[in-house]
Amino acid sequence: MSGHASDVVADFIVEANEIVDRLGEDLVSLEQRPGDRELLNAIFRGFHTIKGGAGFFDFAPLVAVCHGVEELFNRLRAGNGEVDRGVFDAAQASLDAVAGMMRSIAAGTAPGSAPPALLDALQAATMQACPPAPAAAASSSAPVSDEEFDRLLDAFHNAPSPSVPAAAVSVPEAAAEPPRAAAVQPSTRVETHRLDSLMNLAGELVLASNRLKSLRRRFRDEALERAVGNLDVVTGRLQNAVMRLRMQPVGRAFSRFPKVVRDVARQLHKEVALVLAGEETELDKNVVEALADPLVHLVRNAIDHGIEPPDVRERRGKPRQGRLELSASQEGDHILVVVADDGGGIDPEALREEARARGLVDAESAARMSTEDCYDLIFLPGFSTREAVSEISGRGVGMDVVKTRIAAVSGRVAVRSDLGRGTRFEIRVPLTLAVLPTLLVACAKRVYALPLASVQEVFTFAPSQRRWLQGREVLDTRGEALPLVALGMWLDTAGTRSGEAFVVVVGQGGRRVGLLVDEVHGREDVVIKPLPGLVHGTAGYAGAAIIGDGRLAPILDAETFLAA
Repeated sequence: MSGHASDVVADFIVEANEIVDRLGEDLVSLEQRPGDRELLNAIFRGFHTIKGGAGFFDFAPLVAVCHGVEELFNRLRAGNGEVDRGVFDAAQASLDAVAGMMRSIAAGTAPGSAPPALLDALQAATMQACPPAPAAAASSSAPVSDEEFDRLLDAFHNAPSPSVPAAAVSVPEAAAEPPRAAAVQPSTRVETHRLDSLMNLAGELVLASNRLKSLRRRFRDEALERAVGNLDVVTGRLQNAVMRLRMQPVGRAFSRFPKVVRDVARQLHKEVALVLAGEETELDKNVVEALADPLVHLVRNAIDHGIEPPDVRERRGKPRQGRLELSASQEGDHILVVVADDGGGIDPEALREEARARGLVDAESAARMSTEDCYDLIFLPGFSTREAVSEISGRGVGMDVVKTRIAAVSGRVAVRSDLGRGTRFEIRVPLTLAVLPTLLVACAKRVYALPLASVQEVFTFAPSQRRWLQGREVLDTRGEALPLVALGMWLDTAGTRSGEAFVVVVGQGGRRVGLLVDEVHGREDVVIKPLPGLVHGTAGYAGAAIIGDGRLAPILDAETFLAA
């Protein structure tokens, strides 16, 4: 295949996959609102668009499935027939088949034959929606001329072809449904590796700028000061622009879940309402991609082993329909993603007993385990309290993989559960994996970086302001007892303990703590580097950074100090 043709195929794959994601959401919405004409139109257009591209590339099995759904929904939107369970099941099965064929095409192989049973189900559903709809004006399987090839390519990019008169372009269903005017911003698709390379170069530029800022202190030259200052401003703007190129709404990862929830719930004969929130929250595209599989596992787990069957929920005084919440929100320099259900919860005592029975902990250690420690047991490889293996998932089965994949993007996962009321998984991941604004502090002549988004204020204090309250050292400031953490003691190094010192107040979600440090060096944008394997995941550290003078500075995790 020529380079030009392969580029068009790549465009088709991207466009079709985006349509498939939207169709999944639309079909779930249609089940709740079967009479919604806009949804019927949207589903018809989606399959019709994929069918057109598939016919252009002669993907006959894909054309066959899309054509069957197109015929069915063309009659339904004309008011012939009702969207019953048979129609919906056939449409869902068709979407699954289309998604599978698109995966084959993306892998470079031809899509397999359309399942005969699926085509028969589509035809049967279509025949029930009588009378027959008018035949399509053109067949998608007809040979395509070079002129039509160029016109379809232009259509992929939402641009009119300069070589084809407007009157020559046929738009199906244009008289029945006039297109809505919409402002379309021009866009260009860029391969991921090019974005990653650009981000790496921007990071190196930030390091070079920081190095120049540290060197300028040795000289007293006004022109040099201005030049370095201008470079710093331009570097900051470039860094922000490149970071925005990599940012994506987390809703792209959430879009698959209405269909996942619906399919799993029906398979398990349960009733589940999915509530999505914060889909517009943006974070690094690599983090969005890394979260996809762990979230699928947690969602399927919640339906399978968290939410009870309808009759059990009724006996427990709950609504028959369970509630599953998937939300995202920004907390400083981190994104909080929550998967919460209102099911039966997790019994910490059962986890404790299972760990003791398996020999993972001895009786004495098991007795000392806190509730949070018991919950953390589910992340051990192969740990499970289930007596039978489920086809869907198992709370504890594969949870070690969930934690590992989240940790791979410098994230953390925590479990909160109320027995009989539900379980809440909280995932915290960094906003970006590239450049991070930080405050550089020093303790025992070692430099550390604190994420600037967590820093609320910095000040010095007098020894008389320090006191003890309920067994913890606090600082009396503006009538508030601010908990203190001596960074030197926490790091097990010699640090400031008496006399005047700096306090860096870090906070998140209403919690505040003061870190005692020896020096405050100031703000600096750093390039995040992962910690070496031996210390990766160590509590208190979120990564490492190369600072302006060339030294390596550990990045401190503010959440650890807030939880202390």
